[in-house]
Order: sequence, then structure tokens, then C-alpha cells
Amino acid sequence: MQSMTIEQLRAASNAGGVTGVTLKGQGGTFLVQIATRSGASAVLSKVRSTEPRRFGNPLAALNVLRDIGITVGQFDASEYDPANKEPDTGNRGRAVAMREAHEAAAYNQWLAGEIQASIDDPRPNIPHDEVMAEMDADIAALPNKKRA
Repeated sequence: MQSMTIEQLRAASNAGGVTGVTLKGQGGTFLVQIATRSGASAVLSKVRSTEPRRFGNPLAALNVLRDIGITVGQFDASEYDPANKEPDTGNRGRAVAMREAHEAAAYNQWLAGEIQASIDDPRPNIPHDEVMAEMDADIAALPNKKRA
């Protein structure tokens, strides 16, 4: 069986080369099977590989097909088993990475503001040794608990 990317499917559909599509359940996911005018069949694949594009939710597959312009097709859930879903983060992994990047950017912005505020502070600087001596005195004045 051949494979087609979304763009290839769109081009074939626009050229009249697609005779039908079937949303086929397989395990815990759905595949889009494509029937072509030449009699060959294909499966919708990922953009940069021949690996089939799997949809955990059939609605997502229907939205892709509708966006391509394919609004009529078949549905085969005979081999679909929702208990057989593979744990897949999908775009959630990317969402977590983006959230962490935004949090890091916000922290960097806050830190830059704190540093600039310190630079702009008109009060005189305090030598390091003086600050450390004061901190040592503060620590020594704390109740004597186990100190690591």
C-alpha cells in the first residue's frame, strides 16, 4: 500500500484522482485509507515519512479531510478497540515545552528587571566581606538547630 501526505492527498483530490476515503479503526487509533482512480490504494502518512498518520480521535481525521475538501467517505470501526489506545502525548509534549519556554522567558525578564533595579539603586554598594560577616552573625543568632 502506498502512502500520501496531506498535500499529496489535496492535490490528488483536486485533480479528481481520489475515488473515496475510508476512516478505518485500527487498534486504538484511526487511519485514513485512500482509494484512487488508478485502482491503487494509499494511506494518509506523516509529512516527513511513510509512516501512517494515526488519529486518536476520529473527529480530528474528519476535520483534516474536510479541510482538504473531502466531505464524503466511509467509516470502518470493525478493528477499532478503544482499550488498545497507545499512550501518546501528541502535541501535549510540545505544549509543555512551549509553556516551559514562556515561563523561562518571563523569569529572565523578571531577573533582568531586578538586576537593572539594583544597578540603578542610588545607595552605596556594600563590600562582599561586610555582607558575609553580617550574614554569618545573623545565622549564628538563630536558635541552635541541626545545621547542615
